[in-house]
Amino acid sequence: MAREAQSAGPALSRVGRLVRAIVAMVLFLVPVLLLAFAVRQKFDPLVHADEDLIIAATNATRSAGAKGGLIALQEISQPVRVYVVAVLVALWAWKFRGLRNRALWAIVTMMVSWNLGLDAKLLVQRARPVIKDPISHAPGYSFPSGHAFNTTVIATVMVFLLWPLMSAAGRRLAITLAVLASVAVGLDRIFLGVHFPSDVLAGWILGLGITFSSWLGFIGRTPATSSSGPSHPA
Repeated sequence: MAREAQSAGPALSRVGRLVRAIVAMVLFLVPVLLLAFAVRQKFDPLVHADEDLIIAATNATRSAGAKGGLIALQEISQPVRVYVVAVLVALWAWKFRGLRNRALWAIVTMMVSWNLGLDAKLLVQRARPVIKDPISHAPGYSFPSGHAFNTTVIATVMVFLLWPLMSAAGRRLAITLAVLASVAVGLDRIFLGVHFPSDVLAGWILGLGITFSSWLGFIGRTPATSSSGPSHPA
């Protein structure tokens, strides 16, 4: 009986983590799905708001002469480049810092997320903004913003991955940098006129939701030998 109780404990723990992860993902998916539905149905208030904001944003870019800096950020934040760096960080944490389970979780989460973002674009199939005097061009569909989505995923995954290695001040700095990076890249897409604001908003929500839900499902599978310190950000 004692052995049966011991074996049932981990099973119940896994089920609990899975349920938490599913509930969290549903909560994050609801606003994204509502936005996607409004986009597909060409909901007039959303369409007009998006168009007005994109015109105002691109006009502001021209007036401020900020095109060069925004283009540079666009290139730096290309998903493939940022993912390469993030995977290298995860491998470093695995090999040199002993965070094997965390690193494996980080790599799998990022690779799955990258593909899910591409699939979401194919499902919604929203055309890019059309502007008379475009500042930049981008291929593919518009919803959700791939740059905003992938940057949010990578930034949040890095915070969870490296959390045990950081001091209290380092953790606050890491969270601040993750937020600033995600916001900056998302706004960059709007001010360059290559994404509507709703595309960027959906990217932020979906990226945060996938990372958070993935981590909830992973909590409890990081033994002390592979993840020193707190198991997750408080």
